[in-house]
Amino acid sequence: MLSAEMVPFAKIGGPADVVGALPKALRRMGHDVRVAMPCYRSIRPEQFGMTTLIEALPVPFKHNTEEAAIRETTVGGVPVYFVDAPRYFQRENVLGYQDDGDRFILFCRAALEMCRALDWSPDVIHAHEWHTAIVPNWLHTLYRHDPIFSTTASVFTIHNMAYQGIFGHRILEVAGLANQEFVLPALADKQDDAVDLLGRGIAYADVVTTVSETYAEEILTPEYGEGLEGLLRQRANRLEGILNGIDAEVLNPATDIYIAQPYDADHLEQRAANKRALQEQFGLEPDPAVPVLGFVSRLARPKGADLLTAAFDHIIELGAQIAIVGIGDPHYHELFAQCVARHPRRAAIHFNFGADWTQPLYAGADMYLMPSRFEPCGLNQMIAMRYGAIPIVRATGGLIDTVTEFDPQRGTGTGFTFHEFDPWSLLAAIARAVQSYRYPDSWHDLMRRAMAVDHSWRASAARYGAVYERALEWHAEDIALHHPADIGSGLADEREV
Repeated sequence: MLSAEMVPFAKIGGPADVVGALPKALRRMGHDVRVAMPCYRSIRPEQFGMTTLIEALPVPFKHNTEEAAIRETTVGGVPVYFVDAPRYFQRENVLGYQDDGDRFILFCRAALEMCRALDWSPDVIHAHEWHTAIVPNWLHTLYRHDPIFSTTASVFTIHNMAYQGIFGHRILEVAGLANQEFVLPALADKQDDAVDLLGRGIAYADVVTTVSETYAEEILTPEYGEGLEGLLRQRANRLEGILNGIDAEVLNPATDIYIAQPYDADHLEQRAANKRALQEQFGLEPDPAVPVLGFVSRLARPKGADLLTAAFDHIIELGAQIAIVGIGDPHYHELFAQCVARHPRRAAIHFNFGADWTQPLYAGADMYLMPSRFEPCGLNQMIAMRYGAIPIVRATGGLIDTVTEFDPQRGTGTGFTFHEFDPWSLLAAIARAVQSYRYPDSWHDLMRRAMAVDHSWRASAARYGAVYERALEWHAEDIALHHPADIGSGLADEREV
C-alpha cells in the first residue's frame, strides 16, 4: 500500500485511519501486506524503532536522479517503509507547498524503486488518494516490462473526490510521462492545460474503489463527481464501494484509557459516570436527565457547520446540551463561540482535537451529530455507535450505509436520519431523538443495538481481498488485449500526444 499518511505516524485525514487499520486486518487473513509512506519531519525514527534498510537509493526524478534513504519499522506485524528525502519531506507540514506534486511523484517513484532494490515483486499495489495516483499509470507504461512489476495489478482508492491533485503539464515531465500524455475531457472546461492526478488514477487502475457503497453511486453524478463523473461512468464496471471500518481493538469503551469509567453494552449503568465526567470537563450543568449532543468535526460547511449554528438556539430550547470538539475555518470558530456564549453551562466548545477530549465525548454524549453535506464514508458515526452515543446523521454517503432510522414500534434501527441539507431537517431529527430519549427502556435497547453493530475491518478486509484477486484478473486481460497506452482509460481517441 502507498499512502501519504498512516496512523500512528502522520494524519491529515481519514486515509490515515484506513491505512493504519486495513493492512493489519489483511495480514490477519494471511496476506503479505507492506506499507510505504514519506518520512516527514514530525516522524522521529527513534520513537518508532526504525532501522535503515537502504542508505542511498537512486531514484529517477525529473531528468536526473535523486537519492533517498529507506527506513523500516513494523506496526501490528505490518512492515512499514519510509521514503526519507529530507529536501522534500523534512518540512513543517505534510501538505500545502507549491511543489507538492513533485514531492509525491518522488515518493511514489522511490517506493517502486525500493521494490526493485529489494527484489520484491508485489502482486498488487494499492494506492490511496491523488498523492499516489500516478502509480497505476506507471504500471501500464514505464514499469510495464520491468520483471518486478510485469504482472503487478493496481487498486486505487478514492477517499474524497474533492481532492484531485491538479497540476500543470510540467508534472508529467517530472513523472517521466511527457510523451504519454492524455487530457481528460471532463477537465477541459476547468483548465485546458491541467493534469488531474486523481483522474489518471481512475483511468489507469485495474480496479477503483471508494469508501462506501452509496458514495460509489453518488460520484457518478454531477453533484458529487467533482467534474470526473463522466470518466467514472466510463469505468463503472471497475468501480466498487467498500465501507471503511474502525479499529475495534483500539476503539473499545471496555478498555479505553481516556474515559472515566470503562463499560460495555451489558453494563450501561456504568456509562453514567462518563456523562458526568463529560459535563464537568466541558463546564456543562451536571444533570443526568438532560440529553447531551456531541459533535467532533472539522468546522467547515461540508461538515454541516452552517446547519448546526443556524439550529443551535432551537436545539438548546429542546432541553439539550451541546459539547463540541473541532477546529477549522476562523469564520466558524467565531460563529460557534457566539453560539456557546449565548448558552453558558448548556453548551461548550474545545477548539482542538486529541483523544483526551474526543474519547470522553464519545463515551459521555447521549447523541452524536453528523449533519454533513456529503460524507464519502465517515468513521465518527461508527465510533459513536461503538461507544453508545446514538448518531443523528444526514442520509448521504457512508452515513446512510451505517445508520438506520430508529423505529420504536418495531424495536429496530440504530439512529436518526434526515435528508434535506437544511437546519430545520436537522432540528426535526434532533427533536425525534430528544423525544425518544425520554423513554429509558427503549433508549437503552437502541444503545445496545448500536453498540452491537460490527464496524470492524474484518468484513471489509475480506472484500478487499476479493478486489485484489479481481484486479489481477483484469490486469492480465488488459495486458493481453491492449497496447499499454490504451489500458484502462477508454480515452485513446481523445488523448493529446
